[in-house]
Amino acid sequence: MKDDSSATAALTAPLSRKAAGASGPATTRDAVAPASASPAPPPPASAAARARGLTAPGLAWGFLGVLAFSFTLPFTRIAVATLDPIMVSAGRAVVAAALAAIVLLVTRTSLPPRAVWPRILVVAAGVVVGFPMLTSFALQTSPASHGAVVIGLLPAATAVVAVVRGRERPSRLFWLASIAGAAAVVAFTLISGGGFGGVHISDLLLLGAVIAAAVGYAEGGLLSREIGSWQVICWALVVAAPVMAVLTGISVVQHPPTAPLDGWLAFAYVSAISMFLGFFAWYRGLGIGPIASVSQIQLVQPVLTIVWAALLLGEPLTPLTIVGALAVIVCAAAAVRSRVRR
Repeated sequence: MKDDSSATAALTAPLSRKAAGASGPATTRDAVAPASASPAPPPPASAAARARGLTAPGLAWGFLGVLAFSFTLPFTRIAVATLDPIMVSAGRAVVAAALAAIVLLVTRTSLPPRAVWPRILVVAAGVVVGFPMLTSFALQTSPASHGAVVIGLLPAATAVVAVVRGRERPSRLFWLASIAGAAAVVAFTLISGGGFGGVHISDLLLLGAVIAAAVGYAEGGLLSREIGSWQVICWALVVAAPVMAVLTGISVVQHPPTAPLDGWLAFAYVSAISMFLGFFAWYRGLGIGPIASVSQIQLVQPVLTIVWAALLLGEPLTPLTIVGALAVIVCAAAAVRSRVRR
């Protein structure tokens, strides 16, 4: 009996140890699994950014575009001092269209769908034809710093078009900040001009440029989500090239272009950067969006332009200009940080 009991114990002991070993690790895995399966909470800053609908890449690309555009008015002012305004506005579109055609050919980009061509025409009419043409004539008589503050209306105008076309829903704070920024621009224009009687033709041309650009910016931002950011400006330039080439030819015949080196360098900048490469970044930022929020970054463009005008053109920094620019910056910051739903 003793031998039988010993044999039984010897046989059952390994089985008991094996069962105990199997149950131990299983229990440990079950205890750890729930902890590893639960995701880590997102950082508070990311949650806040998502709540506002903003992304860092959208703002970064947008600011890069604004930085490129901030030199446009001072260099346009330099160019039109010695070149015909039509040559400056239409000629730069022709140069940019040639660059766009090269890019499209090298990348073997296919034609956009037929349904989007009317929208490409809208972009071309706004940012290739309308804005350059109107600002070139306006800056013949208006200082670049004055034009910069008037162009400060552009973000609010772009936001309105984005709401209509993109069905974005900005918050009440956004609209209050945008309207306040627009009011600051209007007040600056009236005070610097000496009241309503001091509003000049150049101011009306600048306001027309704001409307043209707002439509082109908003439509281009929406299109960039469908066919790509740089493709939008490339096709817009190509489709407008025939008309702008004819206008350039007429200008060259009637007013043979002669300009010093600084005039040609300014023309080169507005052709290659303002009319071409700057839109790569700008439409990329608007495409990431929301368009209404990213467009408000342009409210800092007047400040940058005023600084460049003082450095490049020697235009005075008056207290009125500084106060108007600071008011615009505050409104821009509030608008960019407000919620926009899509």
